[in-house]
Amino acid sequence: MFTSLTKFSQWSRSAFAVATLPLLSGCDLNFWRMEGHQSTITVEGVVAREQLQLFYITCWVSLVIFVLVGGVLAYATLKFRARSAADEHAEPPPQGHGNPLIELGLIGASVLALVVIAVPTMQGIWSTYDVPEAEKKDALQITCTGNQWWFKFEYPSELAPINNAGAKAPLITANELIIPAGRAVRVNLRTVDVIHSFWLPKLAGKVDMIPNRANHIYIRADHPGYYWGQCAEYCGDSHAVMRFRVIALDQKEYAEWLEQQSQLARTLAPRPTDTTQAKAQFASLRSFKQNETGVTDKFEINPLESWRAKQSPEKNEDAALIATGRQLFSTKACLACHNIRGHDAPGITGPDLTHIGSRTTIAGGLLENNSEQLRRWIHNPGAVKPGNKMSLAYARIGQDGKPIDGIKLTGDEEVALVAYLESLK
Repeated sequence: MFTSLTKFSQWSRSAFAVATLPLLSGCDLNFWRMEGHQSTITVEGVVAREQLQLFYITCWVSLVIFVLVGGVLAYATLKFRARSAADEHAEPPPQGHGNPLIELGLIGASVLALVVIAVPTMQGIWSTYDVPEAEKKDALQITCTGNQWWFKFEYPSELAPINNAGAKAPLITANELIIPAGRAVRVNLRTVDVIHSFWLPKLAGKVDMIPNRANHIYIRADHPGYYWGQCAEYCGDSHAVMRFRVIALDQKEYAEWLEQQSQLARTLAPRPTDTTQAKAQFASLRSFKQNETGVTDKFEINPLESWRAKQSPEKNEDAALIATGRQLFSTKACLACHNIRGHDAPGITGPDLTHIGSRTTIAGGLLENNSEQLRRWIHNPGAVKPGNKMSLAYARIGQDGKPIDGIKLTGDEEVALVAYLESLK
C-alpha cells in the first residue's frame, strides 16, 4: 500500500509540474522543484505525506470534473454555433431539460466524486489526529506555547536543574524544537495571549493554538533533518516573522543534546593569561537595510550542519568580556524577562536563554545566531521585529508620554552582552 501511494505521489507531482510549466517559466529553480523551506509538496514526515496524498486525490477529481464539464461545453459550443446569418434565427435544437437519465446521472457522478474525496479525507483525519495506538507508549510528549511573537517548547518528562541547590523543573527551550527522528512526537499546543497557529508543512501540517482550549499535533520525521515552521494565524504586528525550527536527530545525537541541555548555564572561568579589562571584539555596528535577511549563504546550504557546529564552544573566548556581559545582563534588568538556569536569572516573560549559544536562530527564528545578527537584535529589536516586548523595555513610555526607565546600551556593552550570550552553549 505504501509503495503504491509513493508511486502515485511521484507520478502526480510530475504531472502537476508539467501542467504548470507555462506558469513557472519565470520562477527560480527551487520554486520549479517545489523544494522550498516550507514546501507542502516535498514532505519528509508521515503526517505530511498522508495529507499530500489527499491533496493529489482532490486535484485529480477536480481535473476529471474540469475535463468533463469543459468538454461538454466545448462540444455544445462547436456543434450548435451559428454557421450563417440564417442560423441565428433558426429554431433551437431539442432540449434535454428534465431528462431523468441525465439528471440522475449528474447526481450520481457528483455523489461518486464526493465519496472519492470523503473516504480518504476521513481516513486521514483519524490517522493523523493523534499518535497511533501502537506508538503511544513510546511517544515523546512536548508542550508548545505560542507568545507574541515566539514559541516556547517544554519537555515535561525531561527534568533539568534550575539552580545550584539541585531544584529541578521541566526542560524548556525556545523557537527550536529538537526531536528524535523516527519516533512519534505529540506536541500539546497552548497559547498565553491571542490565537496562533502551529504550521510545520514538511512534517505535520497546521493546527491552531486557541486561548483556553487544549489542542495537539502529531509529528514523526522520517530521518534526521532541519525543518522550517511558522505561525499561520494573524496574531499582531510581527505575525509574519513569528517562526520556529524543528531539528530531528538520530537517537544517539538526541540523547547527547538532552544531556547537554540538562546542564546549568555554562560558566567560563578566567584563564591566568586573561586581562582584567574587557576588550571590545568589534568597534561599530554596520547599518542594516529595512527587512534585510538575517541568514548567511553558508547557513542556507546546510542548516543541520550549522546547528551541529553551534553545539561546541567558540574558539578564543574572552573570559573577561564574558564576565562583563554577565554582569550587564543583571544590571540592565535583562533577567527580569529571561531565565538562565544557574546564573540567577529567573525571568519567565521572554525566551529561556540558558543555552541560547547552541541555537541556530534568534528573534523568534528570524535571524541567524551569530555575533553580527545577535548584536543587531540587541541594538534595536523594534527595527527587526516591530512591537515585541524587548523593544518596549528599551523605550518605556509613561502616562505623560515621556520615556521612563528605558534600557540603554553603549556599543561596548552590546559587545559584552553578545560575548556572554554566545558563551551559553
